[in-house]
Amino acid sequence: MTGLRAGERCEIDAGATISYEYASDGGRTRIGDDAVVRHGTIIYGDVSIGDGFVTGHDAIVREHTTIGDDVLVGTKTVIDGRSEIGDDVSMQTGVYVPTETTIGDDVFLGPHAVLTNDPYPLRTDHDVVGPTIEDGVSLGANTTILPDVTVGARSFVAAGAVVTEDVPPDCLAVGSPARFRELPPELRGGNGR
Repeated sequence: MTGLRAGERCEIDAGATISYEYASDGGRTRIGDDAVVRHGTIIYGDVSIGDGFVTGHDAIVREHTTIGDDVLVGTKTVIDGRSEIGDDVSMQTGVYVPTETTIGDDVFLGPHAVLTNDPYPLRTDHDVVGPTIEDGVSLGANTTILPDVTVGARSFVAAGAVVTEDVPPDCLAVGSPARFRELPPELRGGNGR
């Protein structure tokens, strides 16, 4: 695993690929202390990961991604690179994070949540812009967040919702397209520990 700088007490399974060389001038990968990287996971070069990082099997983290402390990247989750992910983030099985995405701290992304960055795939020539998921947000299973959408701090997006416009902070988003409601008392306060 050339090009890897790993911290103390890291467990990297045989069959995991770290510092995958995506370009001849690609940089090295840094992983903090107490990481668990499971079989089938591929982490590209030019990735910086904090302490307490854990993956499921067959996860992918592409180049130029920065990941904070205590982050879970679930089985078959794909982070397509050039993204910033904060601390205490939990991405469950099958989450998709496109390039140019920002995810804050204390965020939960349920199974098969899909974030997108291209409003007109292959139809026009334009820059891609991923969504911004602010601190304390929860996304339910099978949610879809469209490009350049901000999900406001401490908001909760219900399972299966399709979010086409910015979600205000402290809000409940439900439906397709998502409509916004007052956050019920039991869902207030974000995901902090």
